[in-house]
Amino acid sequence: MVRAFIMVKTDAGQSADLLAATREQVGVEEAHIVAGQYDIIVEAVADEVYEVMQSVATGIRGLEGVVDTRTYICLE
Repeated sequence: MVRAFIMVKTDAGQSADLLAATREQVGVEEAHIVAGQYDIIVEAVADEVYEVMQSVATGIRGLEGVVDTRTYICLE
C-alpha cells in the first residue's frame, strides 16, 4: 500500500468548490482546506506508486480551477 499527500493550489475563491471534486477522486481518503502556500491537502492511497501518480495526482491536476499540485509519497 502506497500513501501520499498531495498539496493543491487553486484559483482564488475555488477551494470550497474543488474540495468536493477532490474528495470524489478514486484513491482519495481525506481532503481538507488548509491555510498556507497551498489551499487543499489530500491524503491518497493506492497499491502502487504509479497508481498514485497516474490516477490520483493526475486526476486532481486535471480539475478545473487547479493551478498547481505537489505530491509527496510517504516512505514509512
